[in-house]
Amino acid sequence: MVKAIASEAELDDLLSDPPAAVREALDGLRGDIVVLGAGGKMGPTLARMARRALDAAGRPHAVYAVARFSDARVRKHLENAGVRTLSGDLTKRADVDRLPDAAAVVFMAGAKFGTTADAARTWVTNCHASSLAAERYAGVATVVFSTGNVYPLVPVASGGATESTPPAPIGEYAQSALGRERIFELFARERGTPAVIYRLNYAVELRYGVLVDIARKVWSGEPIELGMGYVNCIWQGDANALALRCLSLVRRPPLVVNVTGPETSSVRALAERFGEIFGQTPILVGEEEPTALLSDSSLACELFGRPATDLGDVIEWVAEWIRRGGPTLAKPTRFEARDGRF
Repeated sequence: MVKAIASEAELDDLLSDPPAAVREALDGLRGDIVVLGAGGKMGPTLARMARRALDAAGRPHAVYAVARFSDARVRKHLENAGVRTLSGDLTKRADVDRLPDAAAVVFMAGAKFGTTADAARTWVTNCHASSLAAERYAGVATVVFSTGNVYPLVPVASGGATESTPPAPIGEYAQSALGRERIFELFARERGTPAVIYRLNYAVELRYGVLVDIARKVWSGEPIELGMGYVNCIWQGDANALALRCLSLVRRPPLVVNVTGPETSSVRALAERFGEIFGQTPILVGEEEPTALLSDSSLACELFGRPATDLGDVIEWVAEWIRRGGPTLAKPTRFEARDGRF
């Protein structure tokens, strides 16, 4: 069995540890990095990884993390790690206009959960904020976080949607995410902004993600719906690394890259594996549909190689974390939703 991760501090250190390829990708940077929307589930460890990579490369450039920072602890941890933090609302022009200049931008701002209750807010966050940021950083190398939700549900046997699969977003969250992509496409064409569209699904760690959702339900004896019977996922540390490596691949028109693990994972098999570890029988409801939200990561594997972290190891880490009562974000992913309602 792989060594368990003992604490949140150890977990965050692991998620932000820059592999050599990240250090090499940022070694040629000629200015500061701005991470927009850095206060969410993934942003803090990505910003810390960038800082650690620049330090290892002996580069003096700053890493700025921009968010509303509703959780003061997140901001403090970033500052303690050498990341400069800026508080602001990215849907407000005045806040965006006063952001510092940069040589590279990682745009992570977005909204998903709560879309059904307040679709207008989701569109403002995913599209209006994108427009303001694209204008402020016109011409600057930008990695734009997007989602595999822009694709239609595809046959499981297909291996997943490829970058050439025409988008067909289901629901307003996915539609607004495609809107964000289109805004940066326009700025690439008309303002010369080189970019990568980074279509991610799903990043997982021990406090949040598809694996945590499944493990927690097996542990607590809750039913697991099998309609969305197959998923992709990637360890968040690997996803952070690929996002930063994408800064060296920006182009016009933007390069589109699916980012996820190479495996098509069965929800049933994942639940049964957690059941084996916990000594419990999972409660499985329904049957697998022939289609699912899946992405083919062949291009990412060609560009970067396979993700460094083995899915089997992540499953064991998650299981031990849940068994020990490790803290979680208590935010279900709703990966099982087939109607695009979040």
